[in-house]
Amino acid sequence: MKSTTIFLPALALMLWTLLVLVQVPIRRFAAFFRKRVAVQDFRYGESENVPVDVALPNRIFMNLVEVPVLFYALTFIAFASNQVDARTLGMAWVYVALRLAHSLIYFSYNHVIHRFAVFASSNLVLLAMILYLGKGLI
Repeated sequence: MKSTTIFLPALALMLWTLLVLVQVPIRRFAAFFRKRVAVQDFRYGESENVPVDVALPNRIFMNLVEVPVLFYALTFIAFASNQVDARTLGMAWVYVALRLAHSLIYFSYNHVIHRFAVFASSNLVLLAMILYLGKGLI
C-alpha cells in the first residue's frame, strides 16, 4: 500500500468542506434577493434575524473546520511515521463517512440525537486513531 493513500480520505473531507462552504453564499444571496435578510444581519457574523435555513450551512461549515483539524494532523502523522496500513486507512475513511453523515443529517432532517450520535462516533474514531498511531510511535 502506498503511504500517500492516507491523504485520499483527507482530500475527500476537504472537498466536502468546500462543497458545504459554497452553500453559504448561495443561501445568503438567495435570502437577500428575496428580502428575507439585510446586509446588516451579517455585520457581526449572523444575527438572530438570519433564518435557520440560511444560517445552517455556515454552522455546518464551522463544524467541518473545527475537530477535523485533528484528523488532518493524524493523516500527516500516519504518513510521516510510516504507519499507513489498512487499519489506519480504514479508520480514516470511517471518520470521513461519519463526518459526511453528520453534515447530511444537519442539512436534512436535523434530529439532534442522531446528529450527536454520529458526531460522538466520529470523535471516538479520532481517539482510536490517536491511540493506534501513538502506540506505533512508542
